[in-house]
Amino acid sequence: MDVKFKKTGSTLVVKMFGELDHHAASFLRAKIDAKLNRSDIKNILFDFEGVNFMDSSGIGMILGRYKIVSLKSGKILACNLSPRLRRIFEMSGLLTKIAVFNSERDALTGA
Repeated sequence: MDVKFKKTGSTLVVKMFGELDHHAASFLRAKIDAKLNRSDIKNILFDFEGVNFMDSSGIGMILGRYKIVSLKSGKILACNLSPRLRRIFEMSGLLTKIAVFNSERDALTGA
């Protein structure tokens, strides 16, 4: 998996490309947590435009970041979900915790 990070205001944008499996989830967990510990990041926006697969490890990684960000009174956001990923979000209950937007711009203005 390839990933690009950028900070927009107090939001960390995590743009992912490839498969969000066990190995990618572990890598992302470590990178995101390091960024959360070092800066004034309050929210995280996961951009799924380039993600073609996600398993339960990805769900766990997102939920773990949700817990951390919630302690900072922040939010987890997601955008660009394919129909398959939207279904995973629905079945896992992520939609009850995470706001989903059609685009990065929509998510950042709604954050």
